Amino acid sequence: MRAGRRRARDVLEEHLARVEEREPRIHAFNLVLADAARAAADAVDASDDKGPLAGVPVALKDNMCTRGVPTTCSSRILEDWRPPYDATVVARVRAAGGVVIGKTNLDEFAMGSSTENSAFGPTRNPHDLGRVPGGSSGGSAAAVAARLAPLALGSDTGGSIRQPAALCGVVGVKPTYGAVSRYGLVAFASSLDQIGPFAESVDDAALFLDAIWGHDPCDSTSLPGARPSLDSGGDVRGLRIGVIDEMVTGDGIEPAVRAAVSAAADGLASAGAKVDTVSLPSTQYGISAYYLIAPAEASSNLARYDGVRYGLRVDADDVALMNAATRDAGFGAEVKRRIMLGTYALSAGYYDAFYGQAQRVRTLIIRDFARAYERFDALLAPTSPTVAFEIGSKTADPLAMYLCDVCTVPVNLTGQPGMSVPFGASDGGLPIGVQVIAPALGEAVMFRVGRALEQLAPEAPPA
Repeated sequence: MRAGRRRARDVLEEHLARVEEREPRIHAFNLVLADAARAAADAVDASDDKGPLAGVPVALKDNMCTRGVPTTCSSRILEDWRPPYDATVVARVRAAGGVVIGKTNLDEFAMGSSTENSAFGPTRNPHDLGRVPGGSSGGSAAAVAARLAPLALGSDTGGSIRQPAALCGVVGVKPTYGAVSRYGLVAFASSLDQIGPFAESVDDAALFLDAIWGHDPCDSTSLPGARPSLDSGGDVRGLRIGVIDEMVTGDGIEPAVRAAVSAAADGLASAGAKVDTVSLPSTQYGISAYYLIAPAEASSNLARYDGVRYGLRVDADDVALMNAATRDAGFGAEVKRRIMLGTYALSAGYYDAFYGQAQRVRTLIIRDFARAYERFDALLAPTSPTVAFEIGSKTADPLAMYLCDVCTVPVNLTGQPGMSVPFGASDGGLPIGVQVIAPALGEAVMFRVGRALEQLAPEAPPA
């Protein structure tokens, strides 16, 4: 499109046709913005100043504010709420020439690992419609996997970009905390949330991340300074790669996933990297720490949904009853569970025993990773302990669902970047993702390793 060989409008119409054909079975979107997207594509075609994403359809997770367009977080409590402003990442997508094609489904308020917690129904995995796409950004992952959009944005609080990317067989990147503005992202856990891209290839993910990266004065946690170069090739000769022992040998890691990580490590070694195992003992407590810290922050962030300022309101005899009735009707079961967990962890007499202790464990995990980076340039691990599981198979067991994030939550607790790269498939043809982790602001080396893995990966079946 930048070279003038294709029109943005034609590319968009191709994708809208695929949406019309496949979306009813997959349910990747909460809202398709066909008319607005056509207008944006026509504007790109008419412009002489075409940005790096010129005319590329982009799907947005429905927890990112879009001015005048419903932003629901897949929750009844925000159904039909229309923000008065765009999130910074949305503005940057549009400034780069991207065409917003729609808002994607997610676990309510990004709380889940399967996109079954949406108030608007589950999203299905394009590789097998009886299985989940992962979560919470399952709609975005499914949209890219089904080729409904070449690029999508998700948010990652405990693995919500990387885990669905692995289950859907696409590339998913969680950048360094603070690298991408969170202004306009509806908060779940503010010290953990980070926005990042889904794409069909590592190069596309790098191009997309480069377009949205950068300091934002509207976000107090946004990092200043120049962005690293993400166009660092795929040569891993001389790089030191550590395979995280606890994440490969731990309970619950399926044999096919373990074999994929082993094959990825062998491939990197054959490409000239120096590969060895590394132990990060504190990471085995990551899930326990995460499911105290994240619900505690959620219980604070979600207190704003009170039936007064915006969103759903259920009338009652007094304000307290109205608050309670609104939240009871508006929040789903998983959101209520996490609010109660977080409120309990922060309550008098339990703060030090639960929340305070979890933060101390977080520090131990940070120190473990820091020691690992004294020996290694990047780390390798599974993304998800399993391939995509059947819809409904874990909804009755919250702990089993939480364990889906066992390999991803340590990266959020430390603030470092991580990415999932497709690496083969199970005997049943379901995608497997291998996770590359790097030090904070180490995206350049992370993308080098990611490109090498992409070149080494066995061919996987298309969705």
